[in-house]
Amino acid sequence: MFTSNRGEKTVGVFRHGQERKLEKVRVGGDPNGLAFDPSLNNLLAANVSRPDDPVPVTASIVDVTKNILTADILMPGRTRWAVFDKKAGRFYINIARPSQIVAVVSLDPDGVAASYDIPAMGPHGLDIDTEGRRLFCACDQGVLLTVDLHTRKTSQPSDLSGPPDVIFYNSRRKHLYVASGSPGTIDVFDTGSMKRVQTVKTEEGAHTIGYNSETDKVYSFLPETHRASVFLDE
Repeated sequence: MFTSNRGEKTVGVFRHGQERKLEKVRVGGDPNGLAFDPSLNNLLAANVSRPDDPVPVTASIVDVTKNILTADILMPGRTRWAVFDKKAGRFYINIARPSQIVAVVSLDPDGVAASYDIPAMGPHGLDIDTEGRRLFCACDQGVLLTVDLHTRKTSQPSDLSGPPDVIFYNSRRKHLYVASGSPGTIDVFDTGSMKRVQTVKTEEGAHTIGYNSETDKVYSFLPETHRASVFLDE
């Protein structure tokens, strides 16, 4: 399990069965979104910077076998969420401004390998349809887009209930879950039609969700009442 420890510019590594032994690795900025390549044991940390910090924004690659920083790649702007594409061996990273998704090759992370312009403000939540070869990108503008990784074309926008944060793709049910902290909802999209099929009320400020792909359960963390709600996608 991995954690991004923004306050101390490190990532944490908890090994299964050795949870009390936390390893920390310093990265090239304040880590935010994480993505993992299990084939090479590479962890990508998409870093952010404080407004008064003159240091350029980077994405860091950590070898979690050796617990060392192996690369620090310059980013074109403030990063958001990141995902790993096991078919292409690439990481994809949302950039808030300029509105882009950038790709980094896991095997040879010496720079940005490709970029995709996003026609909406503030790419934020990100997930991947590995078999369908497309990315799902939820933007602060309150819209959801897909990006075809073959043609590089973006879809027509689908409206969201509010500014998004975390998103997850359920490849078995072909559903996408999009959390919005305001008004406090989870939008459920049919990824075939890209139509919203349900909106589930959570709580104001509940912008973080978890997803269990084996049980089709979605977990929403509720900050005002200090609870977690569990939803089953049937």
